[in-house]
Amino acid sequence: MSTELPKFTIRQLLEAGVHFGHKTMRRNPKMAKYVFANRNGLSIIDLNKTANLLHSSLKIVKEIAKNNGRILFVATKKQAAEPVAEAAKRCGQYYVNFRWLGGMLTNWKTVSQSIKTLKQIEERLSNTDEVGYNKKEKLVLERQRIKLEHALGGIKNMGGYPDLVVIIDTNKETLAVAEAKKLGVPIMAILDTNCDPEGIAFPIPGNDDSAKSVKLYCRLISDAAIAGIKENMALAGIDVSNLEGEDLQANLDKMKKHEGDKSAAKKPEFKKDSDRRHDDKKRESNHKPQAAEAKSGENKKSFPRSDKKSDVKVLTKKPTKKAPAKK
Repeated sequence: MSTELPKFTIRQLLEAGVHFGHKTMRRNPKMAKYVFANRNGLSIIDLNKTANLLHSSLKIVKEIAKNNGRILFVATKKQAAEPVAEAAKRCGQYYVNFRWLGGMLTNWKTVSQSIKTLKQIEERLSNTDEVGYNKKEKLVLERQRIKLEHALGGIKNMGGYPDLVVIIDTNKETLAVAEAKKLGVPIMAILDTNCDPEGIAFPIPGNDDSAKSVKLYCRLISDAAIAGIKENMALAGIDVSNLEGEDLQANLDKMKKHEGDKSAAKKPEFKKDSDRRHDDKKRESNHKPQAAEAKSGENKKSFPRSDKKSDVKVLTKKPTKKAPAKK
């Protein structure tokens, strides 16, 4: 595969059924500009507009992948779950295909703790011979691992917010759309005729229910991401002529690790609140003895006494003469 954008034709889009929309009664009025005609009560999508928008979207995907950006694929419907996972793994990106948990982006701190728990469980299960768990303990750990893997397995190595969210069926993934909008993450979405295009940075009008059309979208987007990654590798001096499959993934992992080490080296160290409070207390304790000594010194400060009587002024009342009583 070269470093060029993946090519496609309108014939391929037609064969995949991208032009089929929903019934006219279910059409969103904002999608009218992407509709070509109505046939037998169905909306037919204009594939010329779809092809232009899809091509421009693939350029964006390639540019983000070239700059080592993170792309998150989101599709939890049955016919899209498997193609999305395959496409994301193929190009070394991330995915959510089981269920979108509330706060998966906006509450990333809590989600990262769950990801940490998942990694710890995997590590414990891999060392069962050394630790020596019994049958019941292994079963409990395995159940916990499967549960967390379903929800967080596709994003456990993401390490932060994505640079682009690719969504199939925005009506089903309303939470993902809302969280991405709140964080200002650009959204690329496959929009059927019953979807709302408002707030979508890179809309692609097309059928989001057909398994064949979903596979086509996923293949094109993953190919564009791989093209961007290969271009980045070529600029770094790596020979990409024979890189495919596992070799590509191995080189990609090395590059991501290298980028992570560089960012970690550049990242300034911030003290935790507990460490900051400890330093403040220590600083206060260092200042307190000096202040106490100064205060005690002020209290103990004595003034010189003089023993001379002349220096001491004694205030006494002078006797007053009483007037003689009248006879």
